[in-house]
Amino acid sequence: MQRCLTATIALHRAFRQKTFTIHCKHTAAMSTLLINQPKYAWLKELGLAEDNNGVYHGTWGGQGEVITSYCPANNEPIARVRQATLSEYEETVQKSKEAWKVWADIPAPKRGEIVRQIGDALRKKIDVLGRLVSLEMGKIYVEGVGEVQEYIDVCDYAVGLSRMIGGPILPSERPGHALLEQWNPVGLVGIITAFNFPVAVYGWNNALALICGNVCLWKGAPSTPLTSVAVTKIVAEVLEHNSLPGAICSMTCGGADVGTAMAKDERVNLLSFTGSTQVGKSVGMMVQERFGRQLLELGGNNAIIATTMYGPLHTKQAVEQYLAAVEKAKEQGGTVVCGGKVIDRPGNYVEPTIITGLAHDAPIVHTETFVPILYVLKFKEEEEAFGWNNEVKQGLSSSIFTKDMGRVFRWLGPKGSDCGIVNVNIPTSGAEIGGAFGGEKHTGGGRESGSDSWKQYMRRSTCTINYSKELPLAQGIKFE
Repeated sequence: MQRCLTATIALHRAFRQKTFTIHCKHTAAMSTLLINQPKYAWLKELGLAEDNNGVYHGTWGGQGEVITSYCPANNEPIARVRQATLSEYEETVQKSKEAWKVWADIPAPKRGEIVRQIGDALRKKIDVLGRLVSLEMGKIYVEGVGEVQEYIDVCDYAVGLSRMIGGPILPSERPGHALLEQWNPVGLVGIITAFNFPVAVYGWNNALALICGNVCLWKGAPSTPLTSVAVTKIVAEVLEHNSLPGAICSMTCGGADVGTAMAKDERVNLLSFTGSTQVGKSVGMMVQERFGRQLLELGGNNAIIATTMYGPLHTKQAVEQYLAAVEKAKEQGGTVVCGGKVIDRPGNYVEPTIITGLAHDAPIVHTETFVPILYVLKFKEEEEAFGWNNEVKQGLSSSIFTKDMGRVFRWLGPKGSDCGIVNVNIPTSGAEIGGAFGGEKHTGGGRESGSDSWKQYMRRSTCTINYSKELPLAQGIKFE
C-alpha cells in the first residue's frame, strides 16, 4: 500500500513537472512574438492576437497549416495565422455564392453606400493599419499609410460610380425597335494579391467589384497574412452592422493549393491575380482552360527606379536575389558605382545600388529582380532610348524626363512607350486612382482602379426590344 502510494505521488509529481515544462515552453514561445511586447500593443487595436483565424465567410475559422508572420526589419515573429484547408475553401465558395443572391438584388447606389462605410471604417484605422503594413511587409510607414489611403480613395471613387454605371442606348435601323447595352455583375470575383501591396490591390478590386454587384473571395500573400486578416475584420464589421452576409467579402489565407483551386474553379467568375509573370502564366492557363475571365497584373521591370527612403527587403530570399543580381551584372560587364552590399544590421537591409557599363540587351537588364538596383544605360538618339524601353518583355510603367514638348508627344504616341502607364517628368512609382492601372505584354494586359476598369467586373449584353407589331429583320433582309 505504501509502495503504491509512493509511486502515485512520484507519478503525480512527474506529470506536474512535465506539464509545467510544456507550459513554460509555450509561454516562452508566446513571449517572443512581437504582438505580446508593449511596443506593439497597437496591433490588438486591429483585432489581432497571438493566434489568428485565416478563414472568413461570415464566421471565422481555419483548420490548415499554422504560419508565422515575420517582420522583415528584424526577422522577428509578429504573430501566427491558421490557413484554410481545401474543404474550408469549398465551404467559403458555397457561402459566397449564397451571399451573391442577396447582394445582387441590392440597387447599385445602395451597394455604393456600403462601400462608403467601408471607406470610413478604413479612415478610422488608417494609422494602425498603415503601421501594420510597414511592420509586416517592410515598406516605410508613410507608404503603408498611403496604401490604406489608396483603398479609401477607391472607395470614394466607387461610391460615385455606383450611380453612373450604364450602357448606351443605340439607334436601331428597324422602326419600333430599341437597341441598348445592359451591364450585369459576373458573380464571384476571386482576388489573389501579392506581398508588395497587401492592402491597395485588394482595395482596387474589392470596391469596384462590390458596386458592380459582385461578391469577393480574397487570398492574400502567405507572407502578409496579418494584413489580410486585419483588413477583412474592418470590412466584416461594416457588413455585420448592415445585417448583410459576411461572405460578400470572404477570405481564405493559404498557399499555392488554395490559389490553384481558385484558378481552376468554374464558380469563380473572374480571377484577378497580381504576382510574378512566371506564376501568372500558369494561373492564366488554368483559367483559360475553363474559358474563365481573368485580370492579370504581373511583372514590371520599370525603366526608372528612384528612392532615398526605403525599408528592408521583404524576405531573406529577396536579399539572396539582390546579391545574385549584383554578381550577374558584374559577370555581364557591369560596374557597381554605388552600393552592392548587404547592410550589417538586423533585418533584410541592402544598399541602394547603381550599376553602369551594361549593354541594353544584357539578360540582367531584362530581368525583374524586385530589388533596389538601378542600371544606367547611355544612349545617343531618342529612337534608341525608346527602343530599349520597349524591347523589355514587361510593359507596366515608364517615364521620360525632358523639356522638349515634341519629344513628350512622341513618347506618348504610337512609336513611343508601349507600357500601360506612360509618364513625363515624374517617377514610375505611384499612380492616381482615377486612371486605369495596368500594363501590356508580359505584365498581363489587365486594368484595375479608375477609368472604365469597372467593365472588367461585369458582363455586357446587347439587347434588342421590339415594341412594334411587325417583325422586320436587320440588314433589310426579307424572305419573299
